[in-house]
Amino acid sequence: MHALSIPTWIIHVSSVIEWIAAIWLIWTYGELTGNRTWWGLSLAMLPALVSAMCACTWHYFDNPESLEWLVTLQATMTLLGNFTLWAAAALIWRSTQPAKIATDSVTAQPIKSE
Repeated sequence: MHALSIPTWIIHVSSVIEWIAAIWLIWTYGELTGNRTWWGLSLAMLPALVSAMCACTWHYFDNPESLEWLVTLQATMTLLGNFTLWAAAALIWRSTQPAKIATDSVTAQPIKSE
């Protein structure tokens, strides 16, 4: 636990707490709006939370070589988290776009599906 100074620990721990609060707030927003894509965003935030917890755990035990696998797990979770956050953001953006209506390119009239 001596690997980091007290102010650095405060930043690490408060960042994890803030991330948990953000996940909860985004989930709640999804419930209030009825838009499930926001739930997807809150779930997509979980790999980044795991990444942060890996870093805190590794530092807590003074960065031993026996726990270096946590560094690899942290990097993997960061990469996975970046992709899941991108996908969730794309789904939210897509949910805000107006529905496209298929049209006949010659007459510009909506195509009737039977």
